[in-house]
Amino acid sequence: MSAFVGIDVGGTKVAAAALRGGELSEALVRPTIRSSSAALIDELVELVNTVRGEDAAAVGIGVPSVVEFATGRIRFSVNIPLANLPLRQILSDRIGLPVFVENDASCAALAEALDGDRITSENLVMFTIGTGVGGGLVLNGRLYRGATGAAPEMGHIIIGMDLRNGPPPPLPRPPQHGTLERLAAGTELDRLARRTAERYPDSALGRILTERSGVIGKDAVDAAKSGDEAALEAVRMLGRRLGIGVANAINLFDPNEVVIGGGVSSAGGLLLDPVREVAAQYTLPGVGTETTIRLARRGPEAGLLGAAQLAKMELEREWETETP
Repeated sequence: MSAFVGIDVGGTKVAAAALRGGELSEALVRPTIRSSSAALIDELVELVNTVRGEDAAAVGIGVPSVVEFATGRIRFSVNIPLANLPLRQILSDRIGLPVFVENDASCAALAEALDGDRITSENLVMFTIGTGVGGGLVLNGRLYRGATGAAPEMGHIIIGMDLRNGPPPPLPRPPQHGTLERLAAGTELDRLARRTAERYPDSALGRILTERSGVIGKDAVDAAKSGDEAALEAVRMLGRRLGIGVANAINLFDPNEVVIGGGVSSAGGLLLDPVREVAAQYTLPGVGTETTIRLARRGPEAGLLGAAQLAKMELEREWETETP
């Protein structure tokens, strides 16, 4: 029985595990090294070598980047130092195994669409809410990558922009003004948490800010789960913004499922309820009547599992192509 290594690279942490017989091993998690591309690649190689075992057949790596899937080249990265690198070739040479590189949210979408080795959700849109906002898309039972392998960048759809005086000058680097990533990522929840703490000093977030001189989005989620009203409103605000992005996805693709994953999805129903409410308000009547909006079943490990499954599927596809 062969094993398939999955690596999920995020803006703040990297996770690695091996898939054997349909079961994913316990994940090995490390902080993401962002000082240089060489240091991050060294980290990826070390993680693969730690979890691979003697039976490893291939490696799948999900990255928060624009990926040219056919070659495994990273065309653009926002939160990690891997832009303009032939990552597939570099890692294949160093690891000695076939390597497949995919956008991390596409890996998560694959994991959520699969039951074992079988696609059970033919049309699925994935949003991963973490350091940034990623997007994955399964259409007619296959991952959709677009003409160059870069699709879909759901985090960079525009959900709010004042155009009365024309578009504002673009920022030098993404995320741009009004995008889902700028308005609904985990980093925005950090900002919402701090603003809430400053506005309501007697709230749970206000007390955390006083005690620690800092507050982050996870604090808002934890306080919201404990019933703190100010924290609840911060999480709901993020959910309402995400709901606009979900409405756009439903209007575009009329999918079977829209799935919310990533670290911020740990807020559960506190995030999902306002997403559903706003999405319903802004979806065109008659569209999305068969769409279910849900949390990722695999939770934060969806991207990791999907990367391992990708390695298995792509290696088997290569074997089938080579067989006369």
